[in-house]
Amino acid sequence: MRIGIDLGGTKTAGILMAPDGAVIERRRTPTPTSRGYGAICENVCEIVRQLEHAAGQPCRVGIGTPGALFAQTGLMRNSNTTCLNGRALREDLSRMLSRDVRIENDANCFALSEAVDGAAAGARVVFGIIMGTGVGGGIVIDGRIHRGRHHVAGEWGHNVLDPDGPPCYCGRRGCVETLLSGPALHGAYDPGLAARCEDARAVAAEARAGDRDAAKVIERFLDNFGRAVATVVNILDPDVIVIGGGLSNLDELYEQGPTRIARHVFADDFDTPVRRNRFGDSSGVRGAAWLWPGGGG
Repeated sequence: MRIGIDLGGTKTAGILMAPDGAVIERRRTPTPTSRGYGAICENVCEIVRQLEHAAGQPCRVGIGTPGALFAQTGLMRNSNTTCLNGRALREDLSRMLSRDVRIENDANCFALSEAVDGAAAGARVVFGIIMGTGVGGGIVIDGRIHRGRHHVAGEWGHNVLDPDGPPCYCGRRGCVETLLSGPALHGAYDPGLAARCEDARAVAAEARAGDRDAAKVIERFLDNFGRAVATVVNILDPDVIVIGGGLSNLDELYEQGPTRIARHVFADDFDTPVRRNRFGDSSGVRGAAWLWPGGGG
């Protein structure tokens, strides 16, 4: 039995998972970010206790988080839940729960979930894409997360796509995230269109309905998507690409995305499947549960 925790900035979700991947029990609570690091850790522990009570036995615990553990120090970094940064999260939770826990970046958990028994099950090399409020990714090879020397493997969201593009919070300009995230599709291309569209999905809907301005935005968005993903393909050449996050529901990414990628790939016969995720919002928490042996951690 495994417990998976998805520690997000606004909510913390947990599942109790059977050895065959079936979800037996779920918990979800607001993340007490305003009360600080200690409250967040205690909230995670309480969810674990509740799920373990339902299991009736001790369980292995895996946790997906925004950001990642710095390989050299074991401290958290690059988390948008900023109170986690610089903290020994794995060490502290292991002490509080009196057992070893495993912690992994949430995009890696997404990729692992879809590689183990999701949309990319059976594929050897999987690139999992997150396109939502931000843009990130994870790499799974032979059923195991590929983290890289500095634990930044898969972080394609901060490759520079346009040096003259919008400023990014990381200090650069024109990162993939500034052009392919939900907020980018909603506002970075045409501020006037953004004023009359509620969000990125509304922009896409306007384009499908024949709005010329929206169609131009979607055209540029898909071109940037193709160029950005092609860069990853030219280096990694994955067997399957799986998309998650809020923008994964845009049909255009699957209907036109492969053609846009093919334009920029250094191959004449690009045929890599680009697939919608199988587990949706549950992929991250499922991937956290799969971090233990038998699940690719």
